Amino acid sequence: MIGTDIEQAAALLRAGELVAIPTETVYGLAGNALNEATVTRIFEVKNRPYFDPLIVHVPNLERLEALSRSFPPLARRLAEAFMPGPLTLLLPRTDAIPDLVTAGLPLAAFRVPEHPVAQALLAQLDFPLAAPSANPFGYISPTTAQHVAQQLGEKIPYILDGGACTVGLESTIIGFEDDAVVVYRKGGLAVEAIEAVAGPMRLRPHSSSNPAAPGMLKSHYAPGAPLVLGELNELTQQYSAAHTGILAFRQGVPGIPAERQVVLSPAGDMAEAARRLFAALRHLDGLGLEIILAELVPEEGLGRAVNDRLRRAAARLSAD
Repeated sequence: MIGTDIEQAAALLRAGELVAIPTETVYGLAGNALNEATVTRIFEVKNRPYFDPLIVHVPNLERLEALSRSFPPLARRLAEAFMPGPLTLLLPRTDAIPDLVTAGLPLAAFRVPEHPVAQALLAQLDFPLAAPSANPFGYISPTTAQHVAQQLGEKIPYILDGGACTVGLESTIIGFEDDAVVVYRKGGLAVEAIEAVAGPMRLRPHSSSNPAAPGMLKSHYAPGAPLVLGELNELTQQYSAAHTGILAFRQGVPGIPAERQVVLSPAGDMAEAARRLFAALRHLDGLGLEIILAELVPEEGLGRAVNDRLRRAAARLSAD
């Protein structure tokens, strides 16, 4: 059921149920992060491997601090600059957070979502929410309530509708090693913005097993149809046009019907491209195509995160 009743959503969450909730990044499959039975249900509904940790959502920095054993000055500076927002911090957790949430790791991933509906919901609860993306594991993340309903509608009692996500990419995840910032996942907050506050950073590679943070698996965010990355004009010479779709950055390609092409941003606006990426992949995947051909965007700002998602969506093809 899709609705806008925040009190109903809160009541279900208090009862140990799962609710899909809107955030500015993507829709999350939310449940009480302190209740192991509820967290187990999140993994079951998503068919998510238990070694892949979850993000803990809280309404403010005070609640975040209460659930973390330490809050280093650099982490606090970044939190004050970018929270609420599409930033997730890896911090030492208290014993209140079950091992299941963190895959047994000593660090938990914390986020303060900016979406007003998520904020209003969290304000009504006396517990944090574990909330990975509200989709079957490995598939395209949902950016509208309707996307959630198409994939998980029969498995959860309520989908809280907050409209289309304004960022459209998962949060950027960062941790701290030797007084330096480490980027575990590129996302909806540009690396350049973080560097302006924290200085140079290191990037952690993706993992095929036992990831150190949520969203680090090498193959992820994939449509059902194989996705191939490259130069579009060259790719269209290699693949038959009959059952091919195109995902382009600024302009499409000749020879493919317009209804099978999606241009992320004709104006070259990286924020628009990021916001439209998952919906574009979902649209093309719904056309019954044999293959989707896509190109990378400029490797700058949010383009880094867009390219990260495209590469991991394409990685499934090489892994199969």
